[in-house]
Amino acid sequence: MKLIPLRNLVLVGTLLLLSYMILVSEVLIEGTFDTLVTGGAGFVGHHVLMKMPNAVGIDSFNNYYDVSLKYKRAKISGRVIEGNVCDIVLMRRIIHKYNIKKVIHLAAQAGVRYSLKNPQAYVKSNVECFVQLLEVLKNLNIPLIYASSSSVYGKNTKVPFSETDPVIQPASLYAATKRENELLAHVYYNLYKQQSIGLRFFTVYGPMGRPDMAYFSFTKNIMEGKPINVFNYGEVSRDFTYIDDIVNGIIGCTKIDFTYEIMNLGRGQPHTVGEFIRFIEKATGKKAIKKMMPMAKGDVLITYANVSKATTLVGYRPQVTLEDGINKFVKWYKNN
Repeated sequence: MKLIPLRNLVLVGTLLLLSYMILVSEVLIEGTFDTLVTGGAGFVGHHVLMKMPNAVGIDSFNNYYDVSLKYKRAKISGRVIEGNVCDIVLMRRIIHKYNIKKVIHLAAQAGVRYSLKNPQAYVKSNVECFVQLLEVLKNLNIPLIYASSSSVYGKNTKVPFSETDPVIQPASLYAATKRENELLAHVYYNLYKQQSIGLRFFTVYGPMGRPDMAYFSFTKNIMEGKPINVFNYGEVSRDFTYIDDIVNGIIGCTKIDFTYEIMNLGRGQPHTVGEFIRFIEKATGKKAIKKMMPMAKGDVLITYANVSKATTLVGYRPQVTLEDGINKFVKWYKNN
C-alpha cells in the first residue's frame, strides 16, 4: 500500500479548513453590530432584533414547528445567520467578525409537553449548547443575557413567584434544563467571573408567535370552528406577558452592569384559562368549542411573577393588558 506523504496530508487538511472558513464567511451578514442574539428567527429573538438595529442573529431553523414562519421572521429582520450555537468555530468567528460586546441567548428547545416525547432534544439544545456557549464566552469578558423560564418554579405554591424562592421541584424536563442553565451560569461566574443574567419569562405571547402555544392554537381552532383542549377543566392560571413588554425588559438588561443575576419578566397579573378563552372569543367574534381535559403531565396550576426586582434593576413596567394583547394578536392572525 502506497503511503501518502505527511506534507500532502497537511496540505489537504489546510485546504479543507480554508474551504470551511470561506463557506462560513459567505453566510455571515455585512454590517456593524455589537450584540449577538441567538434564536434570532424565533419568536422572542425576532422581536428583539426588530427593536435592536445594532444586533445580529443566529438560528438553526429547526423543525420543532413550521420552519416557514422562522424564515419569514428572518426575512423581515434581514439579520439572521443560519447556524447552530453548538458550533464553537462559527460562534467564535461571528464574535470576532463583529467584535460582539453582548450576547442575548434565546435559542433553546421550547415546549413543556414536547419534552415528554423527545427528551434528548432538550438535553442537547438547552444544556450541551449552553455549555458550549459559556466555553466560548468565558475568557472574552462578554456579558450574557439568557432566557430561563417561569417553569423553574415548578410545583411551588407560594405566589407570586420571587427570585429568592426555592426552585427544587421542577414539573417537567424542560423546566429542569432551564434551571440547569441558571446553575451552570453560576458555576461559570464562580470559576471565570462570566457575567450573566437569567430571565425567567412568563408565558410570552403576541404577533408572529409560536404555533404550539395555546393562544395561537386556540385562536386558529376557534376561527376554524374546531374544538380546543382545555386542560384541568380550565382551572389553571397563567401570567400572560405581551411580547413588547418582554423585549423592553431584555433591552433594559443591555443597559446595566451585572455580575450574576436571576430576574422574573412577567405581567404580574395572572388570568385563568377561562378568562383567556373569553378574550379570544371576543376578539374573534366566535364561540369556542371546548373539550374539557384533565391536568396535562408536566403542567402546573399557576404562574405568577413578582416583577419588583426587574422594576428596580431595569425600570421594567409591563404596559399591555391581556385583553389588549389578545386583540393585537388576533388582528395579526387575521391578516396573515
